[in-house]
Amino acid sequence: MNATRKKAAVLDLIRCEGNGILTVFLSFGEQMNRKRKIVLWAGAAVASGVLILLLTLSRREKPLTLTGVVIRQDTDPRRQVPITGVEITALNGVALRNGISDSSGLFHLSLRPGLKRGQPILLMFQHPDYKPLNLSQSFEKRMLYVVRMSPIASTARAVPSGPTRFIAQVSIRYSVKTSTAEEIGSAMKTFEVVNTGNVECRGQKPCSPDGRWKAAAGAMSLDAGEGNEFRNPRVSCIAGPCPFTKIDSDGLANGGRVFNVSVRDWSDPATFLIEAEVVHPMTADVVRQSSPAILGRTLNFTLPAEAEGVSIEAEVDGTHVVFPLDPEPCLSWGECNVKIEKDRTSTYRCELKPGFEFR
Repeated sequence: MNATRKKAAVLDLIRCEGNGILTVFLSFGEQMNRKRKIVLWAGAAVASGVLILLLTLSRREKPLTLTGVVIRQDTDPRRQVPITGVEITALNGVALRNGISDSSGLFHLSLRPGLKRGQPILLMFQHPDYKPLNLSQSFEKRMLYVVRMSPIASTARAVPSGPTRFIAQVSIRYSVKTSTAEEIGSAMKTFEVVNTGNVECRGQKPCSPDGRWKAAAGAMSLDAGEGNEFRNPRVSCIAGPCPFTKIDSDGLANGGRVFNVSVRDWSDPATFLIEAEVVHPMTADVVRQSSPAILGRTLNFTLPAEAEGVSIEAEVDGTHVVFPLDPEPCLSWGECNVKIEKDRTSTYRCELKPGFEFR
């Protein structure tokens, strides 16, 4: 075989082997693509499963809540007072637990999940001083229920032994702490700042506010004394080239014992004056009295957050008696409940016991 033929044969061999190698690489690439696609599909399937699980958990039905208030049945709206301690029961087994009304008559009843809108609910309300009430309601998620209970007629209640006792001239007494201040006198002091005017500053602080003239700084303090405070403090320039002075800081806020003053003077010497009144702060208890609102057999009043030593003063059959209410309301002639509001004010409601009447 001559050289030309040998060369052609070698080229054909290389071409064949090259195509084979290329085929092998292409086949390997296709296998890798398939594996990658399988991994991607598997990952997508797992992510979808996790998402479905999360959606399922998030959609799991939660217990529902029925919210309402229980008040006294009366034609006079002013006598429709809240009823405390009413037990609420769901007779058809849709509640997770019984509810009870608080001092404002409010109650929350936890219901089993799955209740549909409009589904009937049979509720029973019970209180020793009121007629039992069975109430059928259609369930609504966002409805506020107002339940009115009729009091037991006085003839049906246990008749107390002895004559009726009368409560009159009722007032509320409490104290609050207030701050007062005894005036001691006044304080006054002058001080001088010595400087030479018309000297250029050249960056050597202190300088005038515009940075042009050399200035001198001055400072002075006033002390009101142990247990005392300053009131209405003030500082002023009273002599010298006052327009060429500046009060840098005075620290003269009411209520401090010591006041520090710093000033600048970028002209000739100037004189400054600081003054203030001196007082001795004290805390005192101030006694206040107010009248409650009496509606039927209930007595209502509110107190500020800072009220202390709360008591009710009243005439019981003509005898003046003081009934302390701290720490818990306790009256021989009434049952009291107190509710602390968000602003820490207190709302009191007292209802007469059998055998007593307001006069």
